[in-house]
Amino acid sequence: MKFSELARLLEKEGFRIVKEKGSIRYYGKIGWNKLVRVDYHGSKEVPKGTCHAMLKSAGIKKD
Repeated sequence: MKFSELARLLEKEGFRIVKEKGSIRYYGKIGWNKLVRVDYHGSKEVPKGTCHAMLKSAGIKKD
């Protein structure tokens, strides 16, 4: 999964960018009390463990 695909998946699940500093984006949504940190690098692939950790912190189950 690429960083841009991960961002689209988060937005599809209702997350929006809350704050941004450089290439680091923080996503949040109403009813979710944690922010999801994404070190955004566009078309680069997200390392498997990093992707799993980000999806887990967002409460998203990936098939």
